[in-house]
Amino acid sequence: MTAPGDSTTWREQRREASAVHADALERRRAAEAARAHALIADFLVDVKARRVAPVPLQARSYDGRHRYRTPLFGWYLRRDKNVAIGTDGNYYVLGVPTSLRAQLRGTSVVPRDAPLVVGAGGKDGESLDLKDALARVLSS
Repeated sequence: MTAPGDSTTWREQRREASAVHADALERRRAAEAARAHALIADFLVDVKARRVAPVPLQARSYDGRHRYRTPLFGWYLRRDKNVAIGTDGNYYVLGVPTSLRAQLRGTSVVPRDAPLVVGAGGKDGESLDLKDALARVLSS
């Protein structure tokens, strides 16, 4: 049988271990975002040098039935056109909720931190290294 003080100590230890784990996860995420940002910066230099023209980026509804205009220009990273790099150097996931208003006026998407693996955690064969995705754009 444990004394009431023992359970408090155990909870405090778990809380501290959880905080340490969350801190390490955030540092790892920030390091990955920094490496991805460097790859994208190099990509923007290469794309200008090779004169690969950006295209207007469109967002797609989550159900895949509708496409919506956005104010963005850039390069799609995947064939299904659900992620892109904008001319501003930001990474965009181009999925949005279905909206009649967006059909009429267009929509906007918010930039996200770029991952080093596009589509990580998806179905087999759907993930692609960011470096490979950027190279694919340059070779097309």
